[in-house]
Amino acid sequence: MTVKIAILKETQPDERRVAMIPAVAQRLAKLGANLVLEQGAGSAATYTDDAYTKAQVTQEPDIGKLVADADIVLAVQPPSVDTVKKMKPGALLISFIYAQTQPDLVKALRDGKITTFAMELIPRISRAQAMDALSSQAALAGYYAPLLGSVHMQKILPMMTTAVGSLRAARVLVMGLGVAGLQALATAHRLGAVCEGYDVRPETKEEAESVGAKFVDTGVDARGAGGYARELTADEKAKVRTALSQHIAQADLIITTAAVPGRKAPRLIDAEQLAGMKEGSVVVDMGAPNGGNCEGTKAGETVKVGPVIMVGPTNLPSSLAAQASELYAKNIYNLLEQVLHDGVLKPDFTDEVITGTTLTHDGKITNAAIQKVIEGTPAEKA
Repeated sequence: MTVKIAILKETQPDERRVAMIPAVAQRLAKLGANLVLEQGAGSAATYTDDAYTKAQVTQEPDIGKLVADADIVLAVQPPSVDTVKKMKPGALLISFIYAQTQPDLVKALRDGKITTFAMELIPRISRAQAMDALSSQAALAGYYAPLLGSVHMQKILPMMTTAVGSLRAARVLVMGLGVAGLQALATAHRLGAVCEGYDVRPETKEEAESVGAKFVDTGVDARGAGGYARELTADEKAKVRTALSQHIAQADLIITTAAVPGRKAPRLIDAEQLAGMKEGSVVVDMGAPNGGNCEGTKAGETVKVGPVIMVGPTNLPSSLAAQASELYAKNIYNLLEQVLHDGVLKPDFTDEVITGTTLTHDGKITNAAIQKVIEGTPAEKA
């Protein structure tokens, strides 16, 4: 038996990734899948239709025909409600959904009896690391952030000795030491900058030091559930602010990375702290899509805020679309390996990874937190 897997073309203007690349598609076919690509879906990420043809992936220009009989639909960004309504009941959708901001889409998935694996819901446990798309994409975003920041700086990152004297290395401060933050620190360090890292979780000190950075210790421990930081109290915020302000003022480049999927980004730097920075210093605010970590950030824009050049990127992984797509495709493959066997789709809803990732199934919203937001009632398990 075989199942039909449809690969959607992304429609958001800043999205160049594709959910499946030719090399990984060949591996999927061995699980008993027949793959069909929406024509041109990979071109923005440098994967041509010819490359998919050589990988035995056929193309279909009509999205309605593409998804109407598909057993599995793959995408990066949340598909449109119209696309979901064209899917057959019982089909499986795998993509990022960000359900708290997409209530109409979630209702359409529920009402269409679509089983949804939301990639942002992959449990953050060791067994699911190979499926964790948030982490794979954050790693590339973190790598790219200091490169983006350096383009806007009027200084170089490393120390340089010339015939007329030496140039000092730039000072880089990274705030938020998750996957993205640590990659940002590692990249800035490799480029020769003097690096500092800050996080409210003190256990990240060793990780920061492992990539060549000094850890900024504020004396506040804000470890929270699920690998994220908890909300700080007013007193803790004041203490952290006092400790950080000096480091912020000394930095030539700051990269802020604090974000929790589906929630407003926490404020890390206020207007007064920005005003105390050096003229021409740069901040790359990776929290921009969710409101920004800094006062004055504008999503998708580069603006001057006092002495600071504020960069508000909205989709950093898309800037590295070829490899971001490769990692995302491998995340999906590793997930599908758990549910696709010899051409038969058999999700095990007793498995904690599958249960944790499932958003809708059989006409129900199965994620309790999302169901409470959208329907106001506790969810039943799939």
